[in-house]
Amino acid sequence: MNQIELRALAKINLGLDVLGRKENGYHEVRMIMQSIYLYDEVKIERVRTPGIEVASNLSFLPTGGDNIAYKAAELLRDEFRIEDGVRITLKKHIPVAAGLAGGSSNAAAVLFGMNRMFRLGLSRKSLMERGVQLGADVPYCIMRGTVLAEGIGEELKTLPAMPKCTVLIAKPPVSVSTKVVYEALDEKEITEHPDIDGILSGLEQHDLGRIARSMGNVLEDVTIPMHPVIAQIKQVMTDAGALGAMMSGSGPTVFGLFENRSQAREAQRIIREKALTRQVYVTNIHSVRRNQHGD
Repeated sequence: MNQIELRALAKINLGLDVLGRKENGYHEVRMIMQSIYLYDEVKIERVRTPGIEVASNLSFLPTGGDNIAYKAAELLRDEFRIEDGVRITLKKHIPVAAGLAGGSSNAAAVLFGMNRMFRLGLSRKSLMERGVQLGADVPYCIMRGTVLAEGIGEELKTLPAMPKCTVLIAKPPVSVSTKVVYEALDEKEITEHPDIDGILSGLEQHDLGRIARSMGNVLEDVTIPMHPVIAQIKQVMTDAGALGAMMSGSGPTVFGLFENRSQAREAQRIIREKALTRQVYVTNIHSVRRNQHGD
């Protein structure tokens, strides 16, 4: 195998709670993650020239050692002493630095693809153990689907599949630093926690309304005051008929869950009309077929 093409899926957080901060600086979290059918295209080629080459359709994206996909390739080349070179082409569709795990998903695709290409024989669990060295979201991006994450995000448990629905994704043109958001959270007392158990019950009952009503993200309390446009986008989605609308991760991306695709399209139109953002996409929940990645 000299070439492989994969789809690196974005993720949203249906619920995100922070339970505390550990002495080592990491935060203890409890969150429910879900992959969606918004993806980057990742092409991996085996070349005779030694080394790693990364190319992207985004001129501002780093393509050297600062790129997480590059680091993923480097990790496997070093460990397994792979002599051939690797060329990675990233066609980015997932908004960058948006709380959608685009970079982590690219890294997961590289680990998965190189494992197949070079016949390394690594299990999914083994890939996830290597992925955590690259970033907290990488193991999940290898696993995908509907997953409960606990600990510092490394304890993953597969959950019942999310009911089918339409997802509207809107990424406002602001930059959010995850580090700054968590530092701001550390300075305040968390008085209200998201209803993670309610989401779990909704998943067990396959009840989309229960899931949407229970959604919550504790980081909204610090990110929205910094960027009020997040609240404006949430309001548009809710007014247009979203069962629930919430910020994903540390932001700034907002997603809405809709039973009716035409309502999602209308919310998309209004968001563009109000010039809240140009990056707004209608997509779907992605149901995982286990042991597959490039479906």
